Amino acid sequence: MVLRLTAAALRTGAPWSGKVVLEGSKSISNRVLIAQAMSAGSLDLDALENLSPSEDTQTLKRLLQADQETLDTGAAGTTFRFLTAYLARKEGTRTLTGSARMLERPIRILVDALRELGADIEYLGREGYPPLRIRGAELRGGRVRIPADVSSQYISALLLIGPSLRQGLELELVGKVGSKPYIGMTLRILEHFGAEVRWEGMVIRVEHKPLSPAAFRIESDWSAASYYYSMVALSPLGTQLTVNGLNRESYQGDAALTGIYDALGVRTVFSNTGVVLTRSGKAAAVLRYDFSDCPDLAQTAVVTCAALGVAAHFNGLESLRIKETDRTAALQTELEPFGVRFEESSPKEWVLKGKIPYPTSGSAGGSARPNTSEVPLIRTYEDHRMAMAFAPLAMVIPALSIQEPDVVRKSYPGFWDDLRSLGFETELMESAASEPHSSH
Repeated sequence: MVLRLTAAALRTGAPWSGKVVLEGSKSISNRVLIAQAMSAGSLDLDALENLSPSEDTQTLKRLLQADQETLDTGAAGTTFRFLTAYLARKEGTRTLTGSARMLERPIRILVDALRELGADIEYLGREGYPPLRIRGAELRGGRVRIPADVSSQYISALLLIGPSLRQGLELELVGKVGSKPYIGMTLRILEHFGAEVRWEGMVIRVEHKPLSPAAFRIESDWSAASYYYSMVALSPLGTQLTVNGLNRESYQGDAALTGIYDALGVRTVFSNTGVVLTRSGKAAAVLRYDFSDCPDLAQTAVVTCAALGVAAHFNGLESLRIKETDRTAALQTELEPFGVRFEESSPKEWVLKGKIPYPTSGSAGGSARPNTSEVPLIRTYEDHRMAMAFAPLAMVIPALSIQEPDVVRKSYPGFWDDLRSLGFETELMESAASEPHSSH
């Protein structure tokens, strides 16, 4: 399926205003589900408020309640990693598998760490990759070293089971710590459920202490807010968009959006219900940023900078290669037809060169599509963030098509509905050449 996306009602050259209410954070929801299942022995969903409706969270919720030998996480990477650790200390033998892409995503670092803690885990296919056979039992715990620069989800998976280990957990982080706020989020959630944790330098300690059941209200998703920041950045001066559900004192590292987009001409003002975003000035000519702590924002920032013609120099993108797709490669491929180059200038730095041409500005993007009436097709590579990061381009080009638009269900199932509420129009087609089915 292909979704044709236009924003003619917002592309009049005049500032516009609108309001959206964001769904609950997927990252918080998944951690809270594991912590609550460990504290109560089973899920008490009545104790959780604003749980994310995302496919990943709903899959985790379903599998935590399932009584079956084979558990299929689909494309949900966080779900797979968290369940690998969770099942290792839960009595019984289970097979954990996932989608074709999931079977290509490495899991060795987490499995090796769990084995050191006493887990019995067997690879059923290629060494170091899913599927896994997990024979659960009480784990002794103790000290383990783990690379900290690959995926913070491995670290969070271990921390979440730390209170249940006989000797507790002493986790030594090796190398540069990536996505540090996500680790902090995990520790804060554990403390909410009664855990005793300490993070000193490169060592995190979790005491052996059963978690206690607790109610939890999940804040809305700062990662999802990035697409609205991008829309405002690509809108006329004076545009104002209210995004409700976000907190100033957030668990989420992606609240770094406020600083990133301030440099791109978007001012953030907090209210009692969320934030008000205003296009208040011009974007900087050059943006330098290290996304080590917030890699999920990188795709949106890259596309925004490409549309604004901002010369970007980005670091901290190493983990993007092992996400739902190789996100750096996908960005390169989808930006190239616009005449924009996204290149790895050194092993740690990526640079963005060029500008997506607006139809009213001729061929300012260099080797851009010569026919501005042609509707570009954005391939998503089974990656929800590819679809949502490119959607704001409808603010600056007449139309674009998004391949496999349902991929947004992974993290933000209401995304297209929320865009329509702001004035976007969508046409759903069987293929790029099919007759459209309007949805306004």
